Amino acid sequence: MSSMTESTKTVCRRLRWKGMFVDVTPDPSLPTMSDGFCWCTHTMNCLGPDGKVAEKEACRKGRDCYEVF
Repeated sequence: MSSMTESTKTVCRRLRWKGMFVDVTPDPSLPTMSDGFCWCTHTMNCLGPDGKVAEKEACRKGRDCYEVF
C-alpha cells in the first residue's frame, strides 16, 4: 500500500477508500483520482456505527466511534 500522508493519519483507522488499495507513486502532474466514496470497516457500508456518514472530513477524533491509528 501507499505510504500514509499526515492528513490520512488523523482519520479513523476504520475508514477505507479505494485509493488506499492503489500501490503507485502519485504523479503530481495528474489530478487526484479520489471519487470521494468511503466506507467503515465496522459496518462495511457508508455509515459508521453511530449512523453518521463515513467520510474523511467526519471520521476524526471527537466522533464517538473514532479509533486512532
